[in-house]
Amino acid sequence: MTFQPYDTIEEGRSARWLVTCDHAANTVPPSVNGGDLGLPPADMARHIAYDPGAAGVALRLAERLDAPLIRSNFSRLVIDPNRGEDDPTLVMRLYDGTVIPANRAVDDAEVERRLEAFYRPYHAALARLAARRADTVLVAMHSFTPRLNGRGDRPWQIGILHAADDRLARPLIDRLRREPDLCVGENEPYGGHLPGDAVDRHAIAHGRPNVLIELRNDVIATAQDQIAWADRLAPILQEVLAETGL
Repeated sequence: MTFQPYDTIEEGRSARWLVTCDHAANTVPPSVNGGDLGLPPADMARHIAYDPGAAGVALRLAERLDAPLIRSNFSRLVIDPNRGEDDPTLVMRLYDGTVIPANRAVDDAEVERRLEAFYRPYHAALARLAARRADTVLVAMHSFTPRLNGRGDRPWQIGILHAADDRLARPLIDRLRREPDLCVGENEPYGGHLPGDAVDRHAIAHGRPNVLIELRNDVIATAQDQIAWADRLAPILQEVLAETGL
């Protein structure tokens, strides 16, 4: 059976929204070092391999927004779909203090093979879904670890990332900060967008409204948590989009 590098859910849903999950899976395709990057299972279960909890939130959020969902089916350690093709972190050899054995000797030919087999099919499908309507609004769902090795705790339960295009992100941040129980990060725990990343390619470059949501992975550790967060975020997103008039 041919390995499928992504899957889509309910492409026929009619809302403007499109939900993406770039780091949905920690799968290593069989064609990459026999399906094993040389890491123990405990490391493959960490944030270095994927965004724990993000896929579950994205699935429920897409349902609540009546939106299609596209999610990757390969680990970010195989090749990172949320990086530009020329980004030096496209294939990581070291991540959060962990050496990736199967990536240490990766050459240009192997990077090109992974681009062609996994990365480019994902982005082609994402581009097709984003173009299905002229007024698409892209919501990218990610998660982050409560701390990185050697660094302090991250207090934010949720972070909203944006660069120059903050038409949706800015009012969403303001709205979330009215929730008394939330610590909301603006461009936290990471800053903005990188040139060539998924939001840049499929939203910003086309003038599409967009928002990238980061949830701390300990608050979405269970299926119940993921459903609760999606159920909370969906009406807020709809409210904010309506208020912006975008």
